[in-house]
Amino acid sequence: MDRPDINGREAILKIHTQKIKLAADVDLKVIAQKTPGFSGADLANAVNEAALLAVRKKKTTVGMVELDEAVDRIIGGLEKKNRVINQKEKKIVAYHEVGHAMMAALTPGAEPVHKISIIPRRLAALGYTQQRPTEDRYLMSHEELLSKIDVLLGGRVAEKIMFNSVTTGAGNDLMRATDIARAIVSEYGMGETLGLATYPKQRNPVFLQTQQAFSGGREYSDETAAKLDNEIKSILDEREQHVSEMLLTHKENMIQVAELLLKKEVLYEEDFLKLLNQ
Repeated sequence: MDRPDINGREAILKIHTQKIKLAADVDLKVIAQKTPGFSGADLANAVNEAALLAVRKKKTTVGMVELDEAVDRIIGGLEKKNRVINQKEKKIVAYHEVGHAMMAALTPGAEPVHKISIIPRRLAALGYTQQRPTEDRYLMSHEELLSKIDVLLGGRVAEKIMFNSVTTGAGNDLMRATDIARAIVSEYGMGETLGLATYPKQRNPVFLQTQQAFSGGREYSDETAAKLDNEIKSILDEREQHVSEMLLTHKENMIQVAELLLKKEVLYEEDFLKLLNQ
Protein backbone atom coordinates (compact mmCIF):
# COMPACT_ATOMS: atom_id res chain seq x y z
CA MET A 1 0.00 0.00 0.00
CA ASP A 2 1.15 3.53 -0.72
CA ARG A 3 1.67 5.93 2.15
CA PRO A 4 -1.48 7.97 2.84
CA ASP A 5 -2.10 11.34 1.19
CA ILE A 6 -3.09 14.41 3.19
CA ASN A 7 -6.75 13.36 3.47
CA GLY A 8 -5.73 9.86 4.50
CA ARG A 9 -3.35 11.21 7.15
CA GLU A 10 -6.08 13.43 8.60
CA ALA A 11 -8.48 10.47 8.73
CA ILE A 12 -5.86 8.29 10.44
CA LEU A 13 -5.15 11.02 13.00
CA LYS A 14 -8.87 11.26 13.79
CA ILE A 15 -8.94 7.52 14.52
CA HIS A 16 -5.88 7.57 16.80
CA THR A 17 -7.06 10.65 18.72
CA GLN A 18 -10.54 9.27 19.48
CA LYS A 19 -9.53 8.10 22.96
CA ILE A 20 -7.48 11.21 23.72
CA LYS A 21 -8.90 14.48 25.03
CA LEU A 22 -7.78 17.19 22.59
CA ALA A 23 -7.47 20.88 23.38
CA ALA A 24 -9.68 23.37 21.57
CA ASP A 25 -6.74 24.66 19.52
CA VAL A 26 -6.00 21.32 17.86
CA ASP A 27 -6.35 21.27 14.07
CA LEU A 28 -5.60 17.80 12.74
CA LYS A 29 -5.51 19.10 9.17
CA VAL A 30 -2.45 21.20 10.05
CA ILE A 31 -0.75 18.13 11.54
CA ALA A 32 -1.64 16.19 8.38
CA GLN A 33 -0.04 18.93 6.29
CA LYS A 34 3.13 18.73 8.41
CA THR A 35 3.55 14.98 7.96
CA PRO A 36 3.97 14.15 4.24
CA GLY A 37 5.46 10.69 3.85
CA PHE A 38 4.29 9.51 7.30
CA SER A 39 2.83 6.02 7.46
CA GLY A 40 -0.13 5.08 9.65
CA ALA A 41 2.33 3.73 12.26
CA ASP A 42 4.27 7.01 12.24
CA LEU A 43 1.07 8.97 12.86
CA ALA A 44 0.07 6.62 15.68
CA ASN A 45 3.52 7.13 17.25
CA ALA A 46 3.11 10.90 16.97
CA VAL A 47 -0.24 10.83 18.78
CA ASN A 48 1.12 8.55 21.53
CA GLU A 49 4.21 10.74 21.95
CA ALA A 50 2.01 13.85 22.19
CA ALA A 51 -0.11 12.20 24.88
CA LEU A 52 3.04 11.31 26.88
CA LEU A 53 4.31 14.88 26.58
CA ALA A 54 0.99 16.22 27.87
CA VAL A 55 1.13 13.83 30.86
CA ARG A 56 4.70 14.91 31.69
CA LYS A 57 3.53 18.53 31.68
CA LYS A 58 0.58 17.54 33.92
CA LYS A 59 -1.92 18.79 31.36
CA THR A 60 -5.44 17.38 31.08
CA THR A 61 -5.61 17.78 27.29
CA VAL A 62 -3.29 17.30 24.31
CA GLY A 63 -2.74 20.56 22.45
CA MET A 64 -1.10 21.66 19.22
CA VAL A 65 2.16 22.30 21.06
CA GLU A 66 2.42 18.63 22.10
CA LEU A 67 1.40 17.31 18.68
CA ASP A 68 3.84 19.67 16.99
CA GLU A 69 6.70 18.61 19.27
CA ALA A 70 5.85 14.92 18.78
CA VAL A 71 6.08 15.27 14.99
CA ASP A 72 9.40 17.12 15.36
CA ARG A 73 10.77 14.32 17.53
CA ILE A 74 9.90 11.71 14.91
CA ILE A 75 11.42 13.79 12.09
CA GLY A 76 14.47 15.28 13.79
CA GLY A 77 15.01 13.45 17.07
CA LEU A 78 15.01 14.72 20.63
CA GLU A 79 15.91 18.29 21.47
CA LYS A 80 19.41 18.70 22.91
CA LYS A 81 18.86 21.80 25.03
CA ASN A 82 21.86 20.88 27.19
CA ARG A 83 24.24 21.05 24.21
CA VAL A 84 26.51 24.03 24.79
CA ILE A 85 26.85 26.33 21.76
CA ASN A 86 28.87 29.52 21.96
CA GLN A 87 27.03 32.77 21.27
CA LYS A 88 28.81 33.47 17.99
CA GLU A 89 27.80 30.10 16.51
CA LYS A 90 24.27 30.48 17.87
CA LYS A 91 23.98 33.83 16.09
CA ILE A 92 25.27 32.32 12.83
CA VAL A 93 22.74 29.47 13.10
CA ALA A 94 19.93 31.98 13.74
CA TYR A 95 20.71 34.06 10.65
CA HIS A 96 21.22 30.89 8.59
CA GLU A 97 17.75 29.59 9.48
CA VAL A 98 16.14 33.01 9.03
CA GLY A 99 17.74 33.17 5.57
CA HIS A 100 15.89 29.97 4.64
CA ALA A 101 12.65 31.27 6.13
CA MET A 102 12.87 34.68 4.45
CA MET A 103 13.35 33.11 1.01
CA ALA A 104 10.44 30.74 1.62
CA ALA A 105 8.25 33.72 2.52
CA LEU A 106 9.44 35.94 -0.34
CA THR A 107 9.28 33.30 -3.08
CA PRO A 108 5.89 32.91 -4.82
CA GLY A 109 4.71 29.30 -4.72
CA ALA A 110 7.11 28.21 -1.97
CA GLU A 111 5.72 26.19 0.92
CA PRO A 112 4.82 28.46 3.87
CA VAL A 113 7.09 28.53 6.92
CA HIS A 114 5.62 26.75 9.94
CA LYS A 115 8.47 27.01 12.44
CA ILE A 116 12.04 28.30 12.80
CA SER A 117 14.13 26.77 15.58
CA ILE A 118 17.69 27.12 16.83
CA ILE A 119 17.31 24.40 19.47
CA PRO A 120 19.81 21.65 18.58
CA ARG A 121 18.54 18.17 17.85
CA ARG A 122 20.31 14.86 17.20
CA LEU A 123 23.61 14.61 15.35
CA ALA A 124 24.73 17.96 13.93
CA ALA A 125 21.33 19.62 13.51
CA LEU A 126 21.92 22.96 15.24
CA GLY A 127 18.70 24.48 13.93
CA TYR A 128 16.04 23.99 11.30
CA THR A 129 13.35 25.76 9.32
CA GLN A 130 10.18 23.75 8.90
CA GLN A 131 7.87 24.41 5.98
CA ARG A 132 4.27 23.21 5.89
CA PRO A 133 3.02 21.93 2.54
CA THR A 134 -0.57 22.99 1.94
CA GLU A 135 -1.21 19.90 -0.20
CA ASP A 136 0.52 16.77 -1.49
CA ARG A 137 2.39 17.42 -4.73
CA TYR A 138 3.27 14.96 -7.49
CA LEU A 139 4.44 17.32 -10.23
CA MET A 140 6.73 20.35 -10.12
CA SER A 141 7.37 23.10 -12.66
CA HIS A 142 10.74 24.55 -13.63
CA GLU A 143 9.99 27.71 -11.63
CA GLU A 144 9.09 25.70 -8.53
CA LEU A 145 12.35 23.74 -8.75
CA LEU A 146 14.27 27.00 -8.93
CA SER A 147 12.35 28.31 -5.92
CA LYS A 148 13.45 25.24 -3.95
CA ILE A 149 17.05 26.08 -4.81
CA ASP A 150 16.44 29.66 -3.65
CA VAL A 151 15.20 28.50 -0.24
CA LEU A 152 18.13 26.09 0.13
CA LEU A 153 20.67 28.82 -0.69
CA GLY A 154 19.01 31.33 1.65
CA GLY A 155 20.94 30.14 4.71
CA ARG A 156 24.41 30.41 3.20
CA VAL A 157 23.68 33.76 1.55
CA ALA A 158 22.36 35.17 4.85
CA GLU A 159 25.60 34.13 6.57
CA LYS A 160 27.62 35.84 3.86
CA ILE A 161 25.60 39.06 4.09
CA MET A 162 25.70 39.32 7.88
CA PHE A 163 29.17 37.96 8.68
CA ASN A 164 31.04 38.38 5.39
CA SER A 165 32.02 34.70 5.57
CA VAL A 166 30.41 31.27 5.27
CA THR A 167 30.50 28.11 7.40
CA THR A 168 30.20 24.36 6.93
CA GLY A 169 26.57 24.56 8.09
CA ALA A 170 25.36 24.93 4.50
CA GLY A 171 26.99 21.69 3.31
CA ASN A 172 23.78 19.67 3.08
CA ASP A 173 21.87 22.62 1.58
CA LEU A 174 24.44 22.96 -1.21
CA MET A 175 24.36 19.23 -1.92
CA ARG A 176 20.56 19.27 -2.27
CA ALA A 177 20.60 22.45 -4.37
CA THR A 178 23.19 20.91 -6.69
CA ASP A 179 21.12 17.74 -7.03
CA ILE A 180 18.07 19.80 -8.07
CA ALA A 181 20.11 21.83 -10.58
CA ARG A 182 21.60 18.65 -12.02
CA ALA A 183 18.14 17.07 -12.32
CA ILE A 184 16.84 20.18 -14.12
CA VAL A 185 19.56 19.82 -16.74
CA SER A 186 20.07 16.07 -17.07
CA GLU A 187 16.76 14.45 -16.03
CA TYR A 188 13.82 16.76 -16.66
CA GLY A 189 14.70 18.22 -20.07
CA MET A 190 14.57 21.77 -18.66
CA GLY A 191 18.12 22.80 -19.48
CA GLU A 192 19.86 24.11 -22.58
CA THR A 193 22.81 21.73 -22.86
CA LEU A 194 20.90 18.49 -23.51
CA GLY A 195 17.55 19.85 -24.69
CA LEU A 196 15.04 17.02 -24.47
CA ALA A 197 17.67 14.30 -24.01
CA THR A 198 17.84 12.96 -20.46
CA TYR A 199 20.49 11.02 -18.57
CA PRO A 200 19.12 10.06 -15.17
CA LYS A 201 21.48 8.56 -12.59
CA GLN A 202 19.68 5.22 -12.72
CA ARG A 203 17.37 3.86 -15.38
CA ASN A 204 15.03 0.92 -15.65
CA PRO A 205 15.18 -0.55 -19.19
CA VAL A 206 11.77 -0.46 -20.83
CA PHE A 207 12.37 -3.89 -22.36
CA LEU A 208 13.08 -5.62 -19.03
CA GLN A 209 10.21 -5.96 -16.58
CA THR A 210 12.34 -6.20 -13.44
CA GLN A 211 12.82 -4.15 -10.31
CA GLN A 212 16.59 -4.07 -10.77
CA ALA A 213 17.86 -0.65 -11.75
CA PHE A 214 20.11 -0.28 -14.75
CA SER A 215 23.28 1.60 -13.97
CA GLY A 216 25.52 1.70 -16.98
CA GLY A 217 28.47 3.95 -17.56
CA ARG A 218 28.20 7.56 -18.51
CA GLU A 219 26.23 7.88 -21.75
CA TYR A 220 27.64 11.19 -22.99
CA SER A 221 30.99 12.58 -24.04
CA ASP A 222 33.51 14.46 -21.92
CA GLU A 223 32.63 17.60 -23.88
CA THR A 224 28.94 17.23 -23.00
CA ALA A 225 29.87 16.49 -19.36
CA ALA A 226 31.83 19.75 -19.21
CA LYS A 227 28.85 21.64 -20.66
CA LEU A 228 26.55 20.03 -18.09
CA ASP A 229 28.86 21.07 -15.27
CA ASN A 230 28.96 24.62 -16.61
CA GLU A 231 25.17 24.86 -16.88
CA ILE A 232 24.67 23.46 -13.36
CA LYS A 233 27.16 26.01 -12.01
CA SER A 234 25.45 28.76 -14.00
CA ILE A 235 22.05 27.89 -12.49
CA LEU A 236 23.46 27.94 -8.96
CA ASP A 237 25.33 31.21 -9.55
CA GLU A 238 22.20 32.88 -10.96
CA ARG A 239 20.05 31.71 -8.04
CA GLU A 240 22.67 32.83 -5.51
CA GLN A 241 22.66 36.30 -7.09
CA HIS A 242 18.86 36.42 -6.96
CA VAL A 243 18.77 35.29 -3.32
CA SER A 244 21.44 37.83 -2.39
CA GLU A 245 19.43 40.67 -3.97
CA MET A 246 16.25 39.58 -2.19
CA LEU A 247 17.85 39.29 1.25
CA LEU A 248 19.74 42.56 0.91
CA THR A 249 16.47 44.30 0.01
CA HIS A 250 14.85 42.88 3.15
CA LYS A 251 17.92 42.98 5.39
CA GLU A 252 16.20 44.96 8.14
CA ASN A 253 13.37 42.41 8.31
CA MET A 254 15.94 39.61 8.45
CA ILE A 255 17.72 41.26 11.39
CA GLN A 256 14.44 41.76 13.28
CA VAL A 257 13.42 38.13 12.84
CA ALA A 258 16.89 36.81 13.77
CA GLU A 259 17.09 38.93 16.92
CA LEU A 260 13.67 37.70 18.08
CA LEU A 261 14.65 34.12 17.25
CA LEU A 262 17.79 34.46 19.38
CA LYS A 263 15.61 35.52 22.32
CA LYS A 264 12.83 32.96 21.92
CA GLU A 265 14.79 30.09 20.23
CA VAL A 266 11.62 29.01 18.41
CA LEU A 267 9.42 31.15 16.15
CA TYR A 268 6.10 29.97 14.77
CA GLU A 269 4.40 31.05 11.57
CA GLU A 270 2.20 33.69 13.20
CA ASP A 271 5.05 35.63 14.88
CA PHE A 272 7.26 35.31 11.81
CA LEU A 273 4.62 36.70 9.45
CA LYS A 274 3.79 39.56 11.85
CA LEU A 275 7.39 40.76 11.65
CA LEU A 276 7.41 40.48 7.87
CA ASN A 277 4.16 42.43 7.57
CA GLN A 278 5.63 45.20 9.73
